[in-house]
Amino acid sequence: MRNNRTITSMKRLALFAILALGIASCDKDETPAKDDTTVTVDYHQTATTQFIESGDTKYAYRVLGQKEGTPLVILSPLGGSLDDWDPAITNGLAQKNKVIIFDNQGVGSSTGKTPATIADMAKGAVTFIKALGYTKVNLMGFSMGGFVTQQIALTEPALVNKIILTGTGPKGSEGLSNLPNLLSAAAGLSPKESFLLFGFTSSAESRSAGEQSYARVQKRTVNRDAPVSNESFGAQLTAVLAWAQPYPNALKELETITQPVLHIQGQKDVPVPVINAVNMSQHIPNARLSVYPDAGHAAFTQYPEQFVEQANDFLK
Repeated sequence: MRNNRTITSMKRLALFAILALGIASCDKDETPAKDDTTVTVDYHQTATTQFIESGDTKYAYRVLGQKEGTPLVILSPLGGSLDDWDPAITNGLAQKNKVIIFDNQGVGSSTGKTPATIADMAKGAVTFIKALGYTKVNLMGFSMGGFVTQQIALTEPALVNKIILTGTGPKGSEGLSNLPNLLSAAAGLSPKESFLLFGFTSSAESRSAGEQSYARVQKRTVNRDAPVSNESFGAQLTAVLAWAQPYPNALKELETITQPVLHIQGQKDVPVPVINAVNMSQHIPNARLSVYPDAGHAAFTQYPEQFVEQANDFLK
C-alpha cells in the first residue's frame, strides 16, 4: 500500500480515474439524441444528509425527489462521496425517480471501516438498502460503483429490479490493471485538470463539457459531505486493483444476470477501453449498450441531458 502522501495525490486524481466499462448488448456506437429536458427542482442543493445505523456502521445518505415506485440507489466511484456527483445527473434523475445517494462503510460521513474488497463493499451496500426497508431497488453504478453493482446483482439478485452501469467493467477488465500508471502519470496536476484528464477527451468540445461538469460538482457549498479519507481511499484502491486481476469466469458469471441493464460507455474511455463493454454486451442476456462519441470515462456527464433522458426512459 502506498504511503499517505502518495494516497493523497492519488485521491485528487481518482474521482474519474477509476475503471470503466460494463455491460450490455445493442445500439453500439450509438450517437446520443438531443434532449429538451429542463431540470426544475435542484434537489442536489437542498437535500439534507440523513443517517441510518445497521450493525456497527452509521450510513450517511440523501434522498433526492419524492416519486413513487422503485427507488434508484446510486453507487459511487473510487474516491467519491455524496457531493462528488454531478447535479445535472442527480437532479435530472430525481425529476422522475426517488434517487438515493449514500456513503458506504467508512466513506465520507459514514462510520465504520472501508472494505478492501468489492465483495465486502457489496455486502455493505446491501446492508444499507435493507436497513432502509427496501426489498427491491434499481441500481446505478459509476466506475467502482459499477463493480459493486455487478456483485450485488450476482449475490443478491432478488433485491435488484433494473441496472444502469456507466464507466465500469467486469472482473479482469482489459486495461484496468494499468490504473496505477495512469494515476502516477497525472501526478502534480490540479484537481480540475485530473478531472478532465481521466473523465474526458482532448477535444475542445469534450473539455468544455468537462469544465462545465466540474463547476456543477463544486456548486453545493453548504453542508457538503466529508471528503474520502486516506485510509478509505487506500482500501478502495486495493479493492479495485484486486478486481482488475485476471478472472477467466467473469463473463460467464455475467450470463446469470437476468435483470434489464442499460450501459453507457465513452468511446475513448482510457482506464477501461470500450472493448470490455462490447465483450460484456455479448454475455448479459437483457442488456443494451450505448457508446457516446468523443467521450471518455465520464461520458454520462459529458452528455447529461441525453443520459438522463435514456436513463429515465429505461427506468419508467
